[in-house]
Amino acid sequence: MGNKEKEAEEVDVKTVEAVQESLNYSHALEGTDDDNEISRKIQAGKNRSDRAGVSSHDHIFGTDGFETSERKEKADAPRKKRRKLSEEQDRRRRIPKEAYEKSAPEKRKGKYGGTDVINELYNDDEEDEMEKKDTRRKRRRRDRKQKKGGKVAAITLGGILAVLALAYLGIALYFNSHFLFFTKINGTDFSMKNVEQVEDYMKKQVSDYTLALEKSDGGHESIDGSDIAIEYVSGKQLKKLMEEQDNFLWIKSLWEHPTIEAEIGVKYDEKALAEVTANLACMKPENQTASVDAYPEFQEGQFAIKPEVVGTQIDTETFNAKVAEAINGFQPSLKLSEAGCYIKPRFMSDSPEVVAARDAMNSYLGANVTYDFNPYTEVVDASVISQWIHADAEMNVTFDEGAVRAYVQSLADKYDTKGKTRNFITATGNAVTIEGGSYGWRIDQEAEYSALIANIQNGETVTREVNYLSRGASHEERDVGSTYAEVDLTTQQMYFIQNGQVVLESGVVTGNPNKGNETPQGVYSLAWKATDQVLRGTKQPDGSYEYETPVKYWMPFNGGIGFHDATWQSSFGGDRYQTYGSHGCVNLPYDIAAQLYDLISSGVPVVCHY
Repeated sequence: MGNKEKEAEEVDVKTVEAVQESLNYSHALEGTDDDNEISRKIQAGKNRSDRAGVSSHDHIFGTDGFETSERKEKADAPRKKRRKLSEEQDRRRRIPKEAYEKSAPEKRKGKYGGTDVINELYNDDEEDEMEKKDTRRKRRRRDRKQKKGGKVAAITLGGILAVLALAYLGIALYFNSHFLFFTKINGTDFSMKNVEQVEDYMKKQVSDYTLALEKSDGGHESIDGSDIAIEYVSGKQLKKLMEEQDNFLWIKSLWEHPTIEAEIGVKYDEKALAEVTANLACMKPENQTASVDAYPEFQEGQFAIKPEVVGTQIDTETFNAKVAEAINGFQPSLKLSEAGCYIKPRFMSDSPEVVAARDAMNSYLGANVTYDFNPYTEVVDASVISQWIHADAEMNVTFDEGAVRAYVQSLADKYDTKGKTRNFITATGNAVTIEGGSYGWRIDQEAEYSALIANIQNGETVTREVNYLSRGASHEERDVGSTYAEVDLTTQQMYFIQNGQVVLESGVVTGNPNKGNETPQGVYSLAWKATDQVLRGTKQPDGSYEYETPVKYWMPFNGGIGFHDATWQSSFGGDRYQTYGSHGCVNLPYDIAAQLYDLISSGVPVVCHY
């Protein structure tokens, strides 16, 4: 053996001896919380020694004095000993078993009858290693079982899927010759039936076939197959329908429920059918009502669309086609409304034309004009304007100007008084009827029509008077108001009423009726007044006038007829007017003429009556 090998062997032996000393320290610490793996293995060795006959009262490492000394050291420096013990344990783990076996036997021998403690420790390591290997073997066996179980589950699942696939394909092949689930042909359920079964059903039903006609009003009529000589004729239509269905996607029929409308092999007498339909009650004109288009209607302050009304007027061409289609399809019933057999309105509620018409009509409704006829008012608002707006049959919106003119005319009829016959209560309390005259209210209808149209087009809200050609004093029953002059042509009396009270009264001389100069009745207004005037009659051919009469107070009210002083009259009142009457004027005493001149002014009404 070489020197290096000897040196290595000596090092290993020294290391083993050091470990043996560490084990002695570990035993000295027995019973504390710092026991570790080496202590556990020493205890295991002791147990084995006991089994070999060594007394449990023998101390494995030395005398009691040594144990006491070591424990005292531990009490003085516990942390140092635990650290040293840990270091020695690490060194023990690094000692190869072969080096240990080469160490001197007296160094390897324990204190209990020759028990080799370190050897026991190595044996324990081997046992631990064997346990680990056994554990790994068990784990591998468990993993193999789990893999085997997964394979079995996969194989089972694959088998189930294969069975399901075969079943699906089998059903698909079945529907090569049968109609799918929930299949209805012309309203009859033929689920899972083949062509022959369907044709058998048709043949049994054709002899009792009746087409029920369901009308929109809830009424019913029918066409009997026997009346049109109907019979079943076998054909290829059913087979073609079956070929067209997608049997490989049969599962979709479970929720889609195929519905087929098709002509079935039937034949009938078409002339007989035409005769039968012509005699149906629904085809009689007297039993039909025309449809009504949807249209804008004024409701609650604005135009809204009134829904269409589908009438019962039959579209003959469509009706005949739908009846023939139903019979050819062997359908049990025909709903005339759903089949479109009625003549529908041209415009529905949602038709763009109707919607546009409604919006255009509403655009006129923004104006609000209040007419002031004190103490009365007239209002032109949406409810009035709506009557002047119309949509024609083509939904073209028009503003009825004629209706606006008619409205203005209605205002004139209601409030105009000029030229109209009046009921009047005289100053003496008598009720009289007065006709004619130039005084009173008269609306300028043309000007007012233009103004109202402008108000509406501009959407204005305004309170105003109408445009007048002439005005009165009041819109109440007495349009002359409470201040006016009154001439009683019968009693030949004149009154001036101011604020409802008679403030001046006098006899008068009016026009001479016997000479054709009677003073006309009527209600007038004072045109103007002046003093120191010359009243002249008709101009003669020679340039002179029929008469020329100077007066101090002149107050005309009806052309050349007016009030004036007449100093040439010797009396006033009574029947003097019939012989000494004027040319039509109202003659007054001088002082009365002067007072009247001071009381009256332009525009004051003058009432002349009998």
